Amino acid sequence: MLSFAAILALGFFLGMRHATDPDHVVAITTIVTKQQGVAQAGVIGALWGLGHTFTIFVVGTVIILFQVTISPRTGLSMEFAVAAMLILLGVLNLTGILRWLQERFTPSPQVPSAANILSDRCAGTKFCDSAVSTKSERGEPKLRLDRMLQTVGLYNVLRPLAIGIVHGLAGSAAVALLVMTTIRDPWWAITYLFLFGIGTIAGMMIITAVIALPFAFTAKRFSGWNRGMAVASGLLSLGFGLFLSYQIGFVDGLFSSSHPRWIPR
Repeated sequence: MLSFAAILALGFFLGMRHATDPDHVVAITTIVTKQQGVAQAGVIGALWGLGHTFTIFVVGTVIILFQVTISPRTGLSMEFAVAAMLILLGVLNLTGILRWLQERFTPSPQVPSAANILSDRCAGTKFCDSAVSTKSERGEPKLRLDRMLQTVGLYNVLRPLAIGIVHGLAGSAAVALLVMTTIRDPWWAITYLFLFGIGTIAGMMIITAVIALPFAFTAKRFSGWNRGMAVASGLLSLGFGLFLSYQIGFVDGLFSSSHPRWIPR
C-alpha cells in the first residue's frame, strides 16, 4: 500500500514537472504576454492545465481500460497537432490578431458605480453599512474570484482551455502507456492519471505567475520593452513550432516514411 501511495505522490510531482516542458512554456508565454496581472495569469495557467488534464484523463482512461493500441503514425499525429498550435499562436501574435481578439472579447474595466463611490466615502457609518447590505442583497458579485473571472472574460477562459486540450493530445498516449507498464491495476492507473493532471495544473499556475511578473511590471513603465517581449514570444512560438514540425514530420517520419518512428515520452 505504501508503494502505491509513493507512486501516486510521484504522479503529482511528475505532473508539476510535466508543466515545464518547453512546448507548454512557449505556448503559455504567448498568452501571458497579454495579461497585466499576476493573479489573472495564474487563472489562465490553471485553465490551461485543466484543459490539458481533461485530454490526458479522458484519452488515457480509454487507453488503459480498453487496452487501445496507439500506432506510431497516430502518436506522431497527436504530437504534430501541438506543433501546428504553436505555429498558429506565433502567427496570430506577430500579426496582431491575438491582440485584436484580446481587446475585442475582453471586458473593459467597469466604471465605479454610485453605490461603490458612496461606500468608499462613508466607510464605517450606519448609512454605509445599510447601502452595502442592500447591494449584497441584490446579488452583485462579492467574491474576489468572481470579480477576477469577470475581468478575464469568456475569450480568455476558452482560449487556454482549448490550447490545453490540444497540448494534452501529445502527452496522453505516452503517459497512459507509461502508467500501464508500471501500475497493473487499471483503477490505480486512472487515479495516477488524475493526480498527474492535478500536478500539471498546480505547476502551470506557478509557471504562468512567474512568467507574468516581468510583463506586469513593464506594462505601464516600459511599454516599448513590453511590446518587444510580446513580439519575442511570438517569434519563439513560431520558431519552436516549425522546429517541432520538421522533427516530427521528417526526422521521425510522419510525412517522409512508410514506417514512422515514434517514441512515447
